[in-house]
Amino acid sequence: MDPREAGRDLAAVAAQLADTTRAAFCLALLDGRRWTAGELARHTGVAPSTATGHLHQLVASGLLVEERHGRHRYVALAGPEVAELVESLAALSPYRPVAPRSLGTARRSRALARGRTCYDHLAGALGVAVTEALTERGLLDDRGGLALTADGRRWCDALGLDVPAGRRPAVRSCLDLTERRPHLAGAVGAAFCRHAFDRGWITRVDTSRAVAVTAEGRDALRRHLGLDTAAGPVTPAPG
Repeated sequence: MDPREAGRDLAAVAAQLADTTRAAFCLALLDGRRWTAGELARHTGVAPSTATGHLHQLVASGLLVEERHGRHRYVALAGPEVAELVESLAALSPYRPVAPRSLGTARRSRALARGRTCYDHLAGALGVAVTEALTERGLLDDRGGLALTADGRRWCDALGLDVPAGRRPAVRSCLDLTERRPHLAGAVGAAFCRHAFDRGWITRVDTSRAVAVTAEGRDALRRHLGLDTAAGPVTPAPG
């Protein structure tokens, strides 16, 4: 491919995320759910007609996909590769904590920092702690890029993780937006998050991306990874 053509293609994708409203839409869609244009308009504080125009551009560029259900149209990120692109760019941007304007906002911010989903994997303090525990136990190798070890593959099998084969990397390191340390993405990260939801180890907090560890989850994370999530920051369990 002609380098100039490749450059134009890359610039065209980057231009979609260079707009504040379109970037905010993509960040909202990191929750992995499908949103309507009206929901995104209210979330970002723009007019419905403005939201519709921006969404047409994002769909045309391939960053979003659109689904119709009856009279309603929903949009979502086009796939995990788009989510990882948005997540990586967000982590590279300057992180400016904003003072919460209310007690409710402060609580939501703390809940998101403790643990949240990022598209289909875990992020926040919980996601980072899981990643570090996997690395300390020799299940992940972080030398020269994150990789799943032979022990890690056996651990995934023993836990019953459903890791689909495909073009998506098995594991990928992603800089966490709030912790500023890596958390686990990729097919294994998604499988672990799905497994944790299915087994009732974690549950969503209200309708946000925040997740909380359940009593069953505290026991499971201690047994499988040696993590203590009983209170406060997630830490390795003593002994």
